[in-house]
Formats: sequence, C-alpha cells, structure tokens
Amino acid sequence: MISTLQNVFRRTVNKWLFQLRDSEPGEVFLNQRRVFIVPTRAGLGLGGMLIVLFIGSVNYNLSLGFALTFLIAGCAIVDMHLTFRNLAHLYLAAGRAPAVFAGEEAQFELHLINRRKHDRYAVWLCFIGEGLPDLPQAADIAAHASCSILLSAPARKRGWLAAPLVRLQTRFPLGLLRAWSYWQPDAKALVYPCPEEDSPPLPLASEPTEDGQGRAGHDDFAGIRAYQAGDSMKRLAWRQIARLGIESGGTLVTKHFEGGATSELQIDFSALPRSMDVEMKLSRMTRWVIEAEARGLPYGFRLGDIAFAASIGPAHQLACLHALALYGNTE
Repeated sequence: MISTLQNVFRRTVNKWLFQLRDSEPGEVFLNQRRVFIVPTRAGLGLGGMLIVLFIGSVNYNLSLGFALTFLIAGCAIVDMHLTFRNLAHLYLAAGRAPAVFAGEEAQFELHLINRRKHDRYAVWLCFIGEGLPDLPQAADIAAHASCSILLSAPARKRGWLAAPLVRLQTRFPLGLLRAWSYWQPDAKALVYPCPEEDSPPLPLASEPTEDGQGRAGHDDFAGIRAYQAGDSMKRLAWRQIARLGIESGGTLVTKHFEGGATSELQIDFSALPRSMDVEMKLSRMTRWVIEAEARGLPYGFRLGDIAFAASIGPAHQLACLHALALYGNTE
C-alpha cells in the first residue's frame, strides 16, 4: 500500500515538474519551458575545480590564476548555452508504426524537424518505462532539415500498442551539462495474435462444385485461362508461358479443370473446441490465415459477428488479422 502511494506521488510530481502530457497529436514544439538542463559528473568535477582555483588565486593573489578561473568559467557558460540550444526549439512528429505479431518488436517512426539556422548534433532518443530496454538512438539534424528515427518497443499482447514516453537528451558539445525533454507521441501499432506453433492441419472440407478448382478433379482438364491472384503455382502452364514469352510482354496462364470437387476452407472461431482458451483460439486462427495465404487457398473467415466470404490476397489477410487483433477490444 505504501509503495503504491509512493509511485502515485512520484508520477504526480514528475508530471507537474517535467510537464508530462498525454499523447500529443500533430507537430510538437519543444519550447524553452519543456527543456531541462543539469550538470553531468564531469560538469560537477569542473565546478569543484573552479572553486579550488578561485580560492587559491585569492589566497596567493595570483592574477594568472584569476584569468584561468574566469576563462574556464566562461567556457562552461558558453557550453551551457550551446547544450540548451541543441535541443530547444525542435519540432517533433510521429510517423508510421507497422503492425506486428505478439512477441515481436514494434517499430515506431519519429521525425525530428529543425527549422533553425544552426545544426544540431548528438540528440539521443529512447523510450522510457517499466520493462523497456534502454537502447537510445542518436540523431544529427542539419539546419532547415529533418531526420527520422526508429524506436522499438516489445509487443507483449495483441491489440493496440501505444507508443511509450520518449526522452530526448543531449550533452553536446563538451559533455559538461545534460539537457533533456519528454514527449508522448500520438502513435499506435496494431499487434496481431502470436501464430500458434505446431498447429493442426487446415480445416478443409470437400464439397462438389461446378468449377472444381480444388484438390479433386485434376484429371478433367478443360483448357488454359489467364492467371488470377490466388492461383496455385502448381497450376501454371509452363509450356504455354514459355511460348508467350513473359519478357516480351506475354502474360501468365494457368490450367483450368472442370468437374470433381473443391476443398472449402472455413476458419471459424465457433468451430474450435470449447475447452480451448480464447487467446489460444485466436492464435490458431492466425496461424491458419497465414498458412492458407502461403498455400494460395481461398478461405472464409468467421469471428463472432464478423464474417468474410472465401477469398485470398493481402487485403483479405489484413482484414482477418485486424479482426483477430481487436477481438473483444472495447476501445
């Protein structure tokens, strides 16, 4: 109980002190009030040395000692200005965040925009938070230019993964001081369920049809037709393709069969055993969707109120995976 109250108090103080915000859409401007600066260990050591030099110069009335002390102090003040300027007045924007499977690393694209006439060097960015690896990425931004940085965060469970809090910091040019700021990007990555390993075979059911584009009816050859997306590579008519000459502008053609039976593939959540955990069912359906696409088999899909007719292709696959990722999500 006490530790919980301490964590709440610490988060409240940090949010007020460091002006932490919720997700910030669009471009974000780092004004002077959002940039903080403190001495590093090297800076503290330099400060102690300056105190010793000043006391020695006073005690022994050393003119050169005073000159050296104030010269070093002046360099430290200039370094403070350059360190602060290296981060302040920077523009930030969130980019793309491609979908991933649970257990993988989600990649968030972040844009740094410099609209000032001076270059910026050694700006380090990293995600901060519990369970996040400390892997900062460095960026140099030229004057009136921009650059992009990819930061990764572990995708532990399916659904929407919001980008964690970003910390920007720099010690340029001398490393005597550290300037930093915080930014909460308005970016989300969609996390698909983790595909099941060693899943059972695809749920194929043979039914008689007229087109007979299934596993049966291979002996009833009906002719050649133009290649369509989803056709099996085994059905390509290689002899006719060689005669047409793909390099000279010909097209792919496939063998067409009539009669027989086709194998209908239906990926249905309700058809899975009731004893299975919901997440395990979604994991198995994810594996079947990926396998059906890899084998070029048209498949139907049913998940609760969502039902898709048998089809194949990237759009169909993405729609199925999207439904699996957000199943039961109330957001």
